[in-house]
Amino acid sequence: MRAKAGVGALGFVLLALLVFMILSTWSRQPAVAKPSPQPINFPHNVHAQTHKMDCQYCHADARRSEYAGLPSVTRCMGCHRITAADRPEIKKLAEYLTKNQPIPWVRVFKVPEFTYFPHKAHVRAGVRCQTCHGPVETMTTVGAVTGPTLVNDLMHLVGLRPAAPPLTMGWCIECHRAENAKRSTRAPLDCVACHH
Repeated sequence: MRAKAGVGALGFVLLALLVFMILSTWSRQPAVAKPSPQPINFPHNVHAQTHKMDCQYCHADARRSEYAGLPSVTRCMGCHRITAADRPEIKKLAEYLTKNQPIPWVRVFKVPEFTYFPHKAHVRAGVRCQTCHGPVETMTTVGAVTGPTLVNDLMHLVGLRPAAPPLTMGWCIECHRAENAKRSTRAPLDCVACHH
């Protein structure tokens, strides 16, 4: 009788430990990108799809830095001094220029502090922006769901392999492996390439 009680207690402790591990893993959300109210409604679909503007026209730092960067008010007004100048959102843009203030955009995509993500290496390797950011050219408000989820964690636990959501370490590593196999690139797989 005591042996059965001991096995039952051990099973309960192991189950509690398993639940704790699942919940502690799930609660660490490294990167959350979702549509956020922005100071100016910027329709990516109009700029990137309708007018076929390249992402790097506005995000010019992507080809030379870790960060993609945001366009200056001056760059935006380069077109909008004439184009759609009478629209309310463009008038807001003009106010920022008049006050000589940058637009206080709300950040959408963010990787954890301990992660290094160089945009320039990915641009030079020919990785399309949509690979990580999704079909931005179809979005009026840019946003995405990133990071671990409880459903994915539970599926991994029982041995299933769901597609990892973008901007997780596993998703990035799988992309590097696929690129290395497909195009014979040298996308790094060692920890120090992304973590410092």
